[in-house]
Amino acid sequence: MKSQDLTQGPIGRTLFVFALPILGGNVLQSLNGSVNAVWVGRFLGEEALTATANANNIMFFLIGAVFGLGMAATILVGQATGRRDHALAKRVIGTAATFFGSVSLLVAAIGLPLSRHLLVWMDTPGAALPYAEAYLRIIFMAVPFIYLFAFLTAILRGAGDTRTPFLFLLLVVLLDIVLNPLLLFGIGPFPEMGIAGSATATFVANGSSLLAMLLWLRHRRHPLWIGRGELGLFRPDWTLLRTLVTKGVPMSLQMVLISAAMIAMISMVNTYGTHTTAAYGAALQLWTYVQMPAMAIGAACSTMAAQNVGAGRWDRVGATTRAGVGFNFAMTGALIVPLVLFDHATLSLFMPDGSPALPIARHLNHIAIGSFLFFGVTFVVSGVVRATGAVVPPLLILGIALWGIRIPFANLLQPTLGVDAIWWSFPASAVSAMLMSLAYYRWGRWREARMLPATPAEVAVPAEVHSQVPAPVADEGARLDPDGDRLTP
Repeated sequence: MKSQDLTQGPIGRTLFVFALPILGGNVLQSLNGSVNAVWVGRFLGEEALTATANANNIMFFLIGAVFGLGMAATILVGQATGRRDHALAKRVIGTAATFFGSVSLLVAAIGLPLSRHLLVWMDTPGAALPYAEAYLRIIFMAVPFIYLFAFLTAILRGAGDTRTPFLFLLLVVLLDIVLNPLLLFGIGPFPEMGIAGSATATFVANGSSLLAMLLWLRHRRHPLWIGRGELGLFRPDWTLLRTLVTKGVPMSLQMVLISAAMIAMISMVNTYGTHTTAAYGAALQLWTYVQMPAMAIGAACSTMAAQNVGAGRWDRVGATTRAGVGFNFAMTGALIVPLVLFDHATLSLFMPDGSPALPIARHLNHIAIGSFLFFGVTFVVSGVVRATGAVVPPLLILGIALWGIRIPFANLLQPTLGVDAIWWSFPASAVSAMLMSLAYYRWGRWREARMLPATPAEVAVPAEVHSQVPAPVADEGARLDPDGDRLTP
C-alpha cells in the first residue's frame, strides 16, 4: 500500500478518504467487542458480562497508557513525511520500536501477578471476580502483541497509510470472532475454557496478525521497513526518545485520565449492584460505536495537520480543523438518532431475555448518549493542536473536565439524584471540555509549539491563521477570506 501525501489536494475529500480506513478499523474493533459481549452475556450470564466490563476497563487503561507515545510517533513520522525526510522517519521508527517493545514486556510482567488485586480495588462484584480474574490474566499476556500492533498502526498512519493497518485489523477481528465460541464452549478439538477462552482468542488473534503484518511489510519492502543493514536504527536516538517521551507522556496521561475516570465511574456503578453494572456495560457497547466517527476523524485530522505543519502549510491546518468538526457533527449525529430510537432492540443483544438490567440501560442511554457530539469536537480540536507539539493544554483541559467536573458531579449529586447523577455527569463534562478546547484553539499559542527542529522549509505562522476558529463545515473547494477568519466557497 502506498503512503498518502496529505499536504496536497482538496481538504474535505482528502480528509474523508484518509479517515475511512480508520473509521472502518474502529467499527471492526467495536463489532468484535460487541460480538464477544453477546457470547459472554447471553450464554455465560450477567456475572460474566460484569466481569468483562471491569476487566476491559483495565485493558483500556493499559492501551491508553501508551496511546500518547503512539500519537507522538505518528506526529513525528507525519512531520518528517511532510518534510520529505524519510531517513528521519526511519530513525523515529527504530527508536520508538525499541521503546514500545520494552514497555510492553514490563507491563505484562508487572500486571500478570496483580490482576486480582486490581479488580478488588475496583470493587468488582464478588460473583463476577473469578470470571474477571481469569479473563484479565490472559489479557496481560497479550499486552506485548496489542502494544506492538498499535505501534505499527501509528507509524503507518503518520506516513499517510491507513489501509494497511485496516486490513490486518480485519484479520485480528475475524480470528477473534471465529475463535471466541470455539474456546468458550470447547467446540471440536478446542478445550472448553469459559470466559478465559474469550481472552485467549484475543491473545491468539493479536499475536497472529502482528506477525502477519511484519512479514507482509518485509515482503513488500515497505519504504519504512528497517532491513538487516539498518538494524543500528533500533539503538535509541536519545534526542528522539526524549521528544517521544516528553510529548508522548502528556498525551498518554490524557488517555490515563479517561481510563481512570472510567474506572472511577464503574466503581460507583458497581455499588448499585450487578443489574446496574450490566446495564452500564451494555450501554458502553453502544457508546463505542457513537465515538467511532469522532475518533476516526480526530486521528485523521492529527496526521493531516502534522504533515502540513512539517510542510509549513498552515492554511491547510486551519481548514483541516473546520472540516473535521463538520464531519463530526454529521456522522456522530447520524449514529445517535437510531441508537436512541431502537435502543430496546440493540441493548437486548447484550443481556439474557427479560433481564431487569434492560430498562436501566435504556434510561441511562437516553441521558448520556448525546454527550458524544460535544466529545467529538474536543477530540478533533485537540488532535490538531497536538499535531504541532502542544500537548500539555489539552491534558489540562481534559483533567478539569473529568476530574474537576465529571467525577465531582457524579459524587456530590448522588444524594440528590441517585444513580442518575452518574449518567448526567457525562453531558456536563463533555460540554465543558468542548468550550475549553475551542477557547484554547482560538486564543492559545499552540501554533508556536515544535516537535522537530526548525528547518528552512518551514514558514512563519501567518498572523491571520493564529486567529482562526473552527466553523461547523468546510467545503472541499473552500478558500481563506482575506481577513483569514473563515472559509468561503
